[in-house]
Amino acid sequence: MKWTEFGPWGKRAADWAQEYHRTIGDRPVRAQTQPGEVLSALPATPPDLPEDMEDVFGDFEAIIMPGMTHWQHPRFFAYFPTNATPASVLAEYMIANLSAQCMLWQTSPAATELETRVLDWLRQAMGLAEGFHGVIQDSASGATLAAVLSMRERALNWKGNKDGLFGQRPLRVYASHEVHTSIDRAIWISGIGEANLVRIPVSGDSRAMDASALDKAIRADIAAGLQPAGIIACVGGTGVGATDDIGAVVAVARKHDLYLHVDAAWAGNAMICPEFRHLWAGIDGADSIVFNPYKWIGGQFDGSVHFVRSPQDLTKTLAISPEYLKTHGHDGIINYSEWSIALGRRFRALKLWFLIRAYGLDALRDRIRNHVAWSGGVHDKIAATPGFESVTPPFLSLFSFRYAPEGVDDLDGLNQRLVDAINDDGRIYLTQTRVDGKLAIRFQVGQTDTTEKDVMMAHDVITEIAGGLET
Repeated sequence: MKWTEFGPWGKRAADWAQEYHRTIGDRPVRAQTQPGEVLSALPATPPDLPEDMEDVFGDFEAIIMPGMTHWQHPRFFAYFPTNATPASVLAEYMIANLSAQCMLWQTSPAATELETRVLDWLRQAMGLAEGFHGVIQDSASGATLAAVLSMRERALNWKGNKDGLFGQRPLRVYASHEVHTSIDRAIWISGIGEANLVRIPVSGDSRAMDASALDKAIRADIAAGLQPAGIIACVGGTGVGATDDIGAVVAVARKHDLYLHVDAAWAGNAMICPEFRHLWAGIDGADSIVFNPYKWIGGQFDGSVHFVRSPQDLTKTLAISPEYLKTHGHDGIINYSEWSIALGRRFRALKLWFLIRAYGLDALRDRIRNHVAWSGGVHDKIAATPGFESVTPPFLSLFSFRYAPEGVDDLDGLNQRLVDAINDDGRIYLTQTRVDGKLAIRFQVGQTDTTEKDVMMAHDVITEIAGGLET
């Protein structure tokens, strides 16, 4: 395919995308293919000669599409959606077309300066203090790894990268069991080790870390000759929305001079609404924060916003500047590759710029408020239905429930069968989680184009399918 042939195919792809989103609600939410079905339909060897684009596009529709789960479906209530709005998809098209490697200011000055400006817009929109500076990472996992590496280096007086961890006192990091598994991976990759991730108990409906237990654990480690390095708190944990008392955790972190990272990957989006900011009261005391715009406001994957109070912590940890990466003749510029684990960087800021300008913050706020209200409504309907019980109350637009008819001993097995039957049915998509060791069904509203009708329909689907199960 040549650029001279691109125009008609670009139009065809745009027309296809528009029709796909117009009719997406008619498709089953989760892919209905069996394991290996797509693989067996693909040739075992690559083509030596070019193939006609009509054939390629035809196979995309016939082979690939049946095996896709539709994350933009208005009845996608599983995980957190990776939303895509038309404006941000258009920006993604331009990003791919430019195909710029935005690692340094000089490799694309506009990419660097737009990232600086648009992340300050988001800082203001979320009510964060002026002292925070932003960078776009590939994902929340990448941002969390950068934070863990920063707390490691800070605890080792910035000598860990040079000297390694051999012979050092074991470093300790503190978090609850409610944090995302990306924290576990960051601990592995950083060399700190899983045995040194100290789990702090939680309590209350918010399933918050016990701040006094956190302080006690840190003091015990110091007495044992271990080296506390940092704390990872969460706001809106993936399982059921667990949220730490950030102000209380900040007080402990300051008492022991520890680095504090806050994972607000999903719930951080809601902080553009002033009425939800009490959920992370004290956040200005954190050292770093991550949130994923694609999980709610519509700047699709990939691209996580990572705010830091001290960019120097990141650059002292991650920056490396061989001669061929130096920008000569300019002072005071930012090279965001020095704030990231990866050297290569896509022009992700363009998606956020298009998104915020095309919709405005008020429209994004209204979407979040609607989702929270609709989720609360379906929660109340499920909780009031005989045979069902609320397990965790709504946190923003996330809650969990259980099917618990009388006389059933194996509720875990029954609820797993219910989830599987719902997803095989295809009208809605849910996932399960565990709360205090028991299986519960997780429900979250966050897809860009969902309506109140879509959300309320979930109650009817859930109760209908539950009624057809053998108990």
